[in-house]
Order: sequence, then structure tokens, then C-alpha cells
Amino acid sequence: MTTANPQKWQPGGSKSVSPWVWAFRCLRWSTYLAVLVTLILLLYKKDPPPVQVSPQAAARAEEKVEQVQQSLSQGEKPTLRLDEAELNSYLASHLNLAQNPSAPASNPTAPAAPAASSAPDPSAVLGPSGAPSADEAEQMRSSVKDVKVQMDGDRVRAYVVFDVHGKDMTLELVGKLGAADGYLKFEPISGQLGALPIPQSTLETAVQRLMDSPENREKLRLPSDVSEMHIENGQLVATYH
Repeated sequence: MTTANPQKWQPGGSKSVSPWVWAFRCLRWSTYLAVLVTLILLLYKKDPPPVQVSPQAAARAEEKVEQVQQSLSQGEKPTLRLDEAELNSYLASHLNLAQNPSAPASNPTAPAAPAASSAPDPSAVLGPSGAPSADEAEQMRSSVKDVKVQMDGDRVRAYVVFDVHGKDMTLELVGKLGAADGYLKFEPISGQLGALPIPQSTLETAVQRLMDSPENREKLRLPSDVSEMHIENGQLVATYH
């Protein structure tokens, strides 16, 4: 009479599990966990940075822009300087945000808004190609609900809140602002979508593709009388010619 092979059976009559099965199960649940953690980080809404916005700052910004216009009409070459409070107040009153559709259009003589113009589409992080299409970029721009800008030294930190299918998401970008050949230029240093850091290669590819697309490139064109723009000592500096 033959007996059962003890290597094929465990006490209690249960079959042994192959190490490959265990490895597959561990990999599958690790993938589920990674996706869950990624979604939590993406949907985490970061608090806005502490920036000053006041009617007095907005009035100062408007007065500076009017002075620049007067200087240009007299043939002079003025320089516009806006501090953090003035820039944020100016953006709050001139950007056509999703929560403020009746806001007036930005003054064409004033410098372009750096945060709204240069921010790459967050779908670049989620998409397979790592860069947004023109339609995706336009959709994000039209759903922007809030923009705040911090300036420190020669760097700018842009905080953007936008709506995705009824859910607020946040995007933070840190970089350097400049101008090249009459167009606004943004060099990204770091970025976060929610609490999820954006890989540097993905960030650079997304910004480059967004700024080089024909549709968005015209939106990044600076006024013809602006020769240079940058951040200096925590201020936005625009030079006119």
C-alpha cells in the first residue's frame, strides 16, 4: 500500500503555496497600496502661502502701471517694480478666474501674469507621455480658481488652485522668471501637485511643451514695449523701451 507524498501536503490537508504565488500577491497588493497613496497625495489640498492682498496695494499697482503708460507716451524708458502685495492684489483684480468670471481683463500694457501664464498642466504628471496637450492646458487654465505668488530673491513660487470634475486641486511651482525674444520665459526648479512632488524631468518637459505650443506661445507674448522681466530682491521688475 502506497502512502501520500508528505512534501505535497501540509498538516490539516492544505496544499503548500508556491513562492511565486506569494510574490505575485505581494506585488499586486503593493501596487494597490502605491496607487492609493498616490491618489491621497494628489488630492491633498495644500494651504495657500501667506501673501498680502489689500485694496491699498492694488491701488498702488494701478498707479504704477499708469505712471509707466505716461512715461512711455513721453518717449521715456521706465521700469516697473511690483512688490509681493502689489502683484498679488493686481492678479486678484485682473485675472479672469473661475470663481470670478466678471473680473475685467488685464491691462495690455501691464506685464503678463507669471503664475497663470507659465504654470504647466498637472495632467502632465498623470499622462503617459509626461507632457500636456494644448487642449488639456487650456482646460486647466479655464478652471483656475485662485492664484497666489511669493517672490524671494530671484525666485518665484506660484500657488494655483484649479477645479477637476468638481474637486479642488493645488499646484505649486518654484522657478525663475525671465523674458526671451519678446516672450515670457519660466525656468522650473521644483513643483508639487497636491502633496506629490513632480519629477524634474517631467516638469521641464511639461513646461517646455506648454510654452512652445503655437496656441499658448501667443498668450505668453509680452507687450511690445516690454524689453525684459525678472524677479529681483523679491520684486517683479519689468523694463520698458
